[in-house]
Amino acid sequence: MFDFSHAVGRSAASGMGFRVPVAVAIGTGAGADATYVVNRGYEMVSNVPWNRTALGVRISKVVLGGVSGEEEFVTDFSTYGDAPGQVIWPAGVAVDSQGMVYVTDEWLNRISVFDGDGNFLKCWGASGDGNGELNGPSGIVIDPQDDLYIADTRNHRVQKFSKEGAHLATWGGFGSGEGQLDSPWGIASDSDGYIYVADHMNHRVQKFTPSGEFAASFGSQGTGTGRGELGRPSGVAVDSDGDVYVCDWSNDRVQVFGPDGRFVTSLLGDAHELSHWAKMTVSTNPDLVRRRREVKDPQVEWRFSLPADLVFDTVHQRLIVVDTQRMRLQIYNKLKDYTIPSRTL
Repeated sequence: MFDFSHAVGRSAASGMGFRVPVAVAIGTGAGADATYVVNRGYEMVSNVPWNRTALGVRISKVVLGGVSGEEEFVTDFSTYGDAPGQVIWPAGVAVDSQGMVYVTDEWLNRISVFDGDGNFLKCWGASGDGNGELNGPSGIVIDPQDDLYIADTRNHRVQKFSKEGAHLATWGGFGSGEGQLDSPWGIASDSDGYIYVADHMNHRVQKFTPSGEFAASFGSQGTGTGRGELGRPSGVAVDSDGDVYVCDWSNDRVQVFGPDGRFVTSLLGDAHELSHWAKMTVSTNPDLVRRRREVKDPQVEWRFSLPADLVFDTVHQRLIVVDTQRMRLQIYNKLKDYTIPSRTL
């Protein structure tokens, strides 16, 4: 049973908000309460429509809390640019066992590394299609040995690196057959070390052994009318029970599969109440309050719009979904002991 908890975020230029969030990761160890969100949006800096700047490109560190109102904005770090410590098209984020934060950059074809407080440490990566080179890296996941698996999107493959950037393995290749990939995006691992890849343009998720051998494929192309259908999946996560969560990007939903690839359920978005930060904004604008009362179908606002990424928070047994176009996170608690009450007729 997945019980909607609350939403966190709102559109914001800086502080207490997200700007086109595209990726999320949970902290580790002493920093396990921290959540890192990659933003890649642009901001208007004047009333002139073409006067835009990349102030929205940054990584946000927040503490989500257990219920709405407990969330805490901690800091933003990194800025738009190509200097060390800056990013241009940040796409994925992961945290290693020491709390170091790794951010992929699709434009710069490199990985930037920060400490848990957002201080820049180093960056590595080179453009190209040879082993160890990158072309549009997006999703990233770190295994218990602190090795990195990266979706090398425009090279249509997965690459494995040490945390220092040494190349360890490569697999995949352009195509639609078993083990082949077409613009892979999200990537995740399970407790047995299997790697799951959101095979974006093949409209499926593929499962590989840690050494890159094909293990399984699930999901099929569709517009959302059939069970288990996917449209350009963008993110994938696996919980401790082996359940697999997929951002069904173009169908505006999350699909849930069992460990065997069996379809379980769909999540469509349930943010029936504004986030705490959004309420703060609305409450200061009487005109906005009145306009919201004129909305004929408020349920539209509840739903996901192009969700790009998601992560399962094992400590709190909850799913965190990046609701990209709504500029927020939607959070669902996974209830393992839920039972339907009996009826007395």
